[in-house]
Amino acid sequence: MKNIHISKNLEALSLSFADWIVAYAEEILKKKETFSIVLSGGNTPKKLHEILVSEPFRSKISWGKWHFFLGDERFVPITDERSNEKMIYETLLNHVPVSAQQIHFFKTEDISPEKSSDDFEGFLKKWTQKNGNLDLVILGMGDDGHTLSLFPGFPIVFENQKWVSSFWLESQKMYRITLTHPVVNNAGKVAFLATGSNKVNALQEVLFGEYNPSLYPSQIIKPISGELHWFLDEDAAKGIAEK
Repeated sequence: MKNIHISKNLEALSLSFADWIVAYAEEILKKKETFSIVLSGGNTPKKLHEILVSEPFRSKISWGKWHFFLGDERFVPITDERSNEKMIYETLLNHVPVSAQQIHFFKTEDISPEKSSDDFEGFLKKWTQKNGNLDLVILGMGDDGHTLSLFPGFPIVFENQKWVSSFWLESQKMYRITLTHPVVNNAGKVAFLATGSNKVNALQEVLFGEYNPSLYPSQIIKPISGELHWFLDEDAAKGIAEK
């Protein structure tokens, strides 16, 4: 079941999504002590972060109970402008009352990509054993249909044993580290954020095209018992609103 939410522009989309997240977090925190959220890199979430750290949202959120994860990362130091972690600290985490114990990101310095992914998988398995499956995974989608670091044509799209994996991406001359589809598909809710007219063609294929995740990896995100949501702006949603 796909739940599609369309907003006029990025500002309206981010506001709507912020409301949705806060309501969902409150619902979860009535049942357990923590709310786990997997953040996405890229440019689209920056506006969301700006809204969450501003009033009235900042005061609505039980920051001390939120635990933050990262969906994927470029294997670069946090000082590197390409680092998702750097962006998330600068736009979100540096502005709210959270402790280091609530932030669970991939280690990308003084460690090999393989050990980093293995260590994080071990941690994640212990975390979910104690706290239950991840509550919310936020994903982006590239105009080629990729999500996380699951790129078209790469075997990692179909990885079904490891929860976390790393690989060399020749086109970017760097290693990437990423959650894989099994852990995402076990989350309570998964939400894609997609904006801009450059996403129209990929969205059509991912949402309504023939199932071919090798070509459109976002199609492999199909929550087992959770919910899948798509938050789109009008530019990205052109051609699908009437379907």
